[in-house]
Amino acid sequence: MDDVTDTVFRQVVASCAAPDLFFTEFANVDGLQSAGRPRLLKKLQFTEADTPLVAHIWGKSPDNFYKTAQQIADGTFARELGLPEGVNFVGIDLNMGCPVKNVVQSGVCSALMNDRPLAHDIITATQDGAGGKLPVSVKTRLGFSSVDQSWPEFLLGHNLAMLTIHGRTRKQMSKVPADWDEIGKVREQRDQLAPQTLIVGNGDVMTRAQGIQLAEKYGLDGIMIGRGVFHDPYAFAAESPWPAMGREVRIDLYRSHVELFETSWQEKERPIQTLNKFCKIYISDFDGAKELREVLMACSSTTELLGHLNAAAVAA
Repeated sequence: MDDVTDTVFRQVVASCAAPDLFFTEFANVDGLQSAGRPRLLKKLQFTEADTPLVAHIWGKSPDNFYKTAQQIADGTFARELGLPEGVNFVGIDLNMGCPVKNVVQSGVCSALMNDRPLAHDIITATQDGAGGKLPVSVKTRLGFSSVDQSWPEFLLGHNLAMLTIHGRTRKQMSKVPADWDEIGKVREQRDQLAPQTLIVGNGDVMTRAQGIQLAEKYGLDGIMIGRGVFHDPYAFAAESPWPAMGREVRIDLYRSHVELFETSWQEKERPIQTLNKFCKIYISDFDGAKELREVLMACSSTTELLGHLNAAAVAA
């Protein structure tokens, strides 16, 4: 999730209950292969704490996908990010599902459902760039304006390591419940067309237990949790302790998040307002939470924010 699943939040989630696999925010290959590369590296930033990690990329130029995949696979990006020798991404995932209007209008992500020659060129360029060093996967939706099973059929013809299906069309955005029956049909297609490709389901999964139940019901290889972590940073735990955690624990975890944000982005690579997206995760479900959130979200620096959190912790 863009501006959400950065290295800071991934490390917080890892400290609570780590998933089996992390994905980066989506990084634009055309920007990464331009003069703007230094500004985009924050999208790929990670530490050993938030691994294993798949690089999630998007863009329009197959040539830039090739170059980016090559530099991910050979460790170029990891070295630029200052990672220790031997620490690298474990895979490359192609974003072919983002439904955001301005992204679609530029002909990328979910718009690729309507430009399959370009989608083919992007997939093959990425696979060629990875050179067999890292697996290549795709994350997408059920269709553009309506469910279209010819789209996953097309993708399954590309020898992907994994295909993640979000159970809605581009048109549906997030306005309707995810259709897991249709995700199950994609798995059935996989069984016939590409048994080597893992099928992962995504959409409205709030807990690990719910994900396991859906995986078993539809014969899936895995489950991706996205917005579920906005409700519970322990979403990947077998049994989450979050509902029973009180004010003091929640404030302390948010304080840890803010402190990590402060140390991770010392050059102000991300504005303080980025933290507002996370505030309600922690500052909720206790007396005075709404009023405290209003104070915290008006802060103009991490110093001010930590001051209010420290005072709130003492008051607790």
